[in-house]
Amino acid sequence: MPVLIGFLVVLFVLISCVKIVPQARAVVVERLGAYNATWKTGMHFLVPFIDKISKNMSLKEQVADFPPQPVITKDNVHMQIDTVVYFQIADPKLYTYGVEYPMAAIENLTTTTLRNIIGDLELDATLTSRDIINTKMRAILDEATDPWGIKINRVELKNITPPRDIQDAMEKQMRAERERREKILQAEGEKKAAVLIAEGQKESKILEAEANKQAAILKAEAEKEAKIRAAEGEAEAILTVQKATAEGIRLINEANPTKEVLAIKSFEALEKVADGNATKIIVPSDLQNLTSYTAVVRESLEK
Repeated sequence: MPVLIGFLVVLFVLISCVKIVPQARAVVVERLGAYNATWKTGMHFLVPFIDKISKNMSLKEQVADFPPQPVITKDNVHMQIDTVVYFQIADPKLYTYGVEYPMAAIENLTTTTLRNIIGDLELDATLTSRDIINTKMRAILDEATDPWGIKINRVELKNITPPRDIQDAMEKQMRAERERREKILQAEGEKKAAVLIAEGQKESKILEAEANKQAAILKAEAEKEAKIRAAEGEAEAILTVQKATAEGIRLINEANPTKEVLAIKSFEALEKVADGNATKIIVPSDLQNLTSYTAVVRESLEK
């Protein structure tokens, strides 16, 4: 029975000496009080009563959110700034033996570094230079924590809280700036509207002038066409009269009229001239001959 108990005790000790390190973790092992090895992912065997696990740590990236710290800017403005540090254990041995309280050391180092950087900046530069402050702090902290086996990946300023009177002044300034921008935008809009209205009126007048010009051209062309057609009508009328006259003369010539008939026709023409509205009558020089012709025609008619 004692043998069985002893066997079970030995078996329990051996099983307890088998250690499995999971992914993204590391184990620092000491042998007889001195550093022996750093175990990474896998199965390891701990020598009973000789080896001891000094620290079991995570190799994942960790986040340290520190409370707000009071700082003073170059222009003597007091404010509260809280920071967030993203770090990762790069060397488990240095992290174990480099510093006693790593998190407290990182917090104090972050506070002092932040005060040194903000002390060289004025309020406006502090509020507008977060990226520059973050970059400087990351570089300083990474260099300072390198002997501790810690890698600083990022540093972010979470909140910057200036005094209440400064906040009120900033709000007034922001409100005034917004009102100024609103007035500028409104003035620019009115200016653009006036320009567009003027351009529209200009284009309207140009189109109206073009329309009037086209109307005048069409009217002139119509009047010209009307005059041309009237002239052509008159010409055709004159031509028709002349043709009729020529036809009448031709017919008279073909009829071979006597002198007495011609004389009578002459008197008829003279009578038509006398019946008109003319104030002057031209009497032909051979009126005597015409009279004699008339007498002859009368005698012939009486017979």
